[in-house]
Amino acid sequence: MHPQKVRSPGVGPFVFSGARMATPTSRVARLRFLPLVAALGCATTSTPTAPVDARSAVAPAAPVTKEALAALKAELVAKHGEAQRARIERGVEQVASLWRAEDGDLAAFAREQFLPEGPLLDATFRRMEGLFEQFDGHMNELGRELQWFTDLDLGPLLPVEPLLAAYDPSSNVTSDLFQAKPGFVALLNFPLTTLEERVKAGPSWTRRQWAEAKLASRFNRRVPAAVDQQAAKAIAAANLYIAEYNVWMHHLVDAKGQRLFPKGLRLISHWNLRDELKADYTDAKGLAKQRMIVQVMERIVTQSIPAAVIDNPRVDWDPFTNAVTVAPPESVEANAPERPAKADAAPEPDTRYAKLLATFQASRRADPYSPVAPTRIARSFELERGLPEERVRALLTELLASPLVPRVAKLIESRLGRPLEPQDLWYPGFRPGAKVPEAQLDALTRKRYPTADAFARDIPRILQALGFTPEKANVLASYIRVDASRGAGHAQPALRRGDFPRLRTRVEPGGMDYKGYNIAVHELGHNVEQVFSLYQVDHTLLSGVPNNAFTEALAFVFQARDLELLGLGQPDAASERERVLNDFWQSWEIAGVALVDMATWHWMYEHPDATPAQLREAVAQVSRDVWNQYYAPVLGRKDSPLLGIYSHMISYPLYLPDYPLGHLIAFQIEEHLKKHGPLGAEFERMAIHGSVTPDEWMRHATGAPVSAESLLRATAAAL
Repeated sequence: MHPQKVRSPGVGPFVFSGARMATPTSRVARLRFLPLVAALGCATTSTPTAPVDARSAVAPAAPVTKEALAALKAELVAKHGEAQRARIERGVEQVASLWRAEDGDLAAFAREQFLPEGPLLDATFRRMEGLFEQFDGHMNELGRELQWFTDLDLGPLLPVEPLLAAYDPSSNVTSDLFQAKPGFVALLNFPLTTLEERVKAGPSWTRRQWAEAKLASRFNRRVPAAVDQQAAKAIAAANLYIAEYNVWMHHLVDAKGQRLFPKGLRLISHWNLRDELKADYTDAKGLAKQRMIVQVMERIVTQSIPAAVIDNPRVDWDPFTNAVTVAPPESVEANAPERPAKADAAPEPDTRYAKLLATFQASRRADPYSPVAPTRIARSFELERGLPEERVRALLTELLASPLVPRVAKLIESRLGRPLEPQDLWYPGFRPGAKVPEAQLDALTRKRYPTADAFARDIPRILQALGFTPEKANVLASYIRVDASRGAGHAQPALRRGDFPRLRTRVEPGGMDYKGYNIAVHELGHNVEQVFSLYQVDHTLLSGVPNNAFTEALAFVFQARDLELLGLGQPDAASERERVLNDFWQSWEIAGVALVDMATWHWMYEHPDATPAQLREAVAQVSRDVWNQYYAPVLGRKDSPLLGIYSHMISYPLYLPDYPLGHLIAFQIEEHLKKHGPLGAEFERMAIHGSVTPDEWMRHATGAPVSAESLLRATAAAL
């Protein structure tokens, strides 16, 4: 669910995807690292310099002339032999591209640190692989501790907590490793590869070659620690803002002053609002409730929501007229937070877009230091996702423009007995058990899981029900820790063997409701992938999966079975047909949301000096444009900004394209499982393949590259 640490924003919510990222460390960690410098034979162990100004526009140029580099390459070839020429020429160029004058004598460094193929190179590779596992793991644990109280539902926050959450202890690591020289050792001896090279040559690579490529890729750019820290601070602030963005539903009133929702119902935007909307299809007052939720969502996107009603049950709000009144004392919940009981209809002051803009500006400061991918957009697709933006856009539009969409819409319309409306974007009726009232599901899950610990104790049974052997289920469960989340929920991986991944979901005072349970099952899928892809991968440099879409896909495989795990609904031919249609409709829904996310980032790059108010107008217009092109012809009303509601857009930069990709990947996996089960063994086989390119992983997993073809073909057959 993303991002400064790989975590899943719940589901729909995020997880730090398995893709391992070279994350920068603190000065303490740097000083502890100095003995390794000697162990690796580095020529210099320079002390820290003054902090780099995060506002600096350009990175310092390499201080070595072409003639000097040519002479150095010739010297090294003469010393180590013609067989090493290609490695020498590539390695020297890689080092020179990021070397700075203050780094010292490049030639002396290369003479000492270039290693010909053989035992010494192998030993260095193993040493660095083991060390980076420890670095990543311990930095991840420190970050988890710093965000412990902002992530978890442990009561009111101390004033210091947002400051702690904004501090990234890893922000100096990469910078320090360049300064202390191990980063240059990696670049001198192991190949930096382009996405094109990995796609073309990857199928013939050994696992060691894949791991070497991942090792070098940690140092494909040299971003100052101050720049990384600013980005971490902006994202942490956005995460906290979203984590506390609740609407108290009992305090929504209609034109007659009626309260449609029960007392105590507190829903986070957007996850719980969307899930409540889905649940209302089985409610007698469901249509009125849904229309009200859509109105709330649209006011959040346009920032016309009164600031006074956010996480405030002491006022009532009519989202249609935008009128705010003081709530009668008897209507206020016993656990109501301290908030002003004041009838103030002043809108939220574009806070949503100020947070997004701060993340953009912080991300943009890294652009001059990232010649391999000079925008946050390019880094998101080329480096993190391993798929060109053009290919992702083509997959999304193939779904959105499919002639199957109106056919599925007609089927939904016939089931609802009315024309479709904007809320039907989230129609859940194809899911098994969709006709079960949510109140019944809530009662079931609250009884079974009164606490986060109760869910943790049930994990072995859940995993066995999913097809894992009893032995494997118990082992997996022993690695997973469950916490009650302040926000909607996420999965946080462990990044070193010996640590434990965390499952976070919301647990209300009365127990885990169905929304929390549904997210918990999704996050459990992430956690199981995280255990397999760390503890059983052959090279820890390859731990994880190709990108966040893949861990989302594996989590979707779990989540699709949540009702079965409650004893509601078993798969048969009819339910299989419904599953296909559900996957298609969900993929269609989130594909447009992803296009809005992508278009928003392009707009920000085109308007780098925009104000929050200008960004608000742009996001609303982009949302309307995508809506009018793909959704209004099916869902009726024009000009809805509804696609801009997803909270990921604010707190997880450019994460949303991973969801439609995840649905496509999950469908391909499900099609494979139907023919080659059981789920447990196949899930494990797939997860341990590691963070290679997306198509390489998919060919290993299912025999075919990433594609929309399987889903479209199966949907046509289901119709």
